[in-house]
Amino acid sequence: MKRASPRSALGSATVTRIALTLLLSCPTASAFAQAPDPQDPREAKPERPTVATHAYAVSAGIVELEAGFQWQRPAPSSAQFTVPALFKIGLGKRIQLDISPGFARVGADGVVGSGPVDTVVGVKWQVAERLPLLADVAIQPTLKLPTGSVEKGTGTGTTDASLVLISSRSIGAVALDINVGYTRRSGDGSATPTDATMWTISAGFPVKGSLAWAAEVFGYPGTSGPSGSGPVVAFLTGPTFKVQRSVVLDAGVIFDIKGFGGTAVYAGVTWNMGRLPMEGQ
Repeated sequence: MKRASPRSALGSATVTRIALTLLLSCPTASAFAQAPDPQDPREAKPERPTVATHAYAVSAGIVELEAGFQWQRPAPSSAQFTVPALFKIGLGKRIQLDISPGFARVGADGVVGSGPVDTVVGVKWQVAERLPLLADVAIQPTLKLPTGSVEKGTGTGTTDASLVLISSRSIGAVALDINVGYTRRSGDGSATPTDATMWTISAGFPVKGSLAWAAEVFGYPGTSGPSGSGPVVAFLTGPTFKVQRSVVLDAGVIFDIKGFGGTAVYAGVTWNMGRLPMEGQ
């Protein structure tokens, strides 16, 4: 009996779900990071575990690494395990370079594929602060490159251009981040939709000492075209723990509200690695 390829076994709907999972796996905001730029440049500024990101960049010359895993069983016959990473490099005041590679292992109907995922490269730039309605504001344009494999289920085979608008503020001890975004993909839309949008509302607050908590509701409105799908809404929650000023751990769960699939679990770390070595130092 001929073994089906991962692509044919997964189908276009599951490839679309994998694209969503890869986007979710790109590390984004935590309870410790959702605050104005700290005085100490070695203070970690996590952009994980939530889908939302905060408006603030790492300090100029600083390199920060985020890494973790996410596991989900969207259906009894499928499972997804992703290992995302994010390198943040401070380019100047209020601007940083983002480079996000990763790895995924995807299984559906007995067919398993694994390998590198699509790589995302972008810039986050805080363009304003303390505005009357939007508070601290940043924009984040990104480009997703087709470095993953469609056949193995670890990539979409498309080049994606995205733009996220970010609003961050503090309300007492609670840090609030609101993001809205739009993505335009290459291709004919047969494997994954050519247009997609997202929204997210994320909050972080201290619990006791080094322990804090993150909670978020996020959604991806329905898409059209040959691979179009219904809307996705999910709820993420879990603790974060500051080991030291430069290291923050996180863990938690993502619950399905509509269209997300089975409950996902995640864990990860953010590590402020310090300044890039400069010539003459």
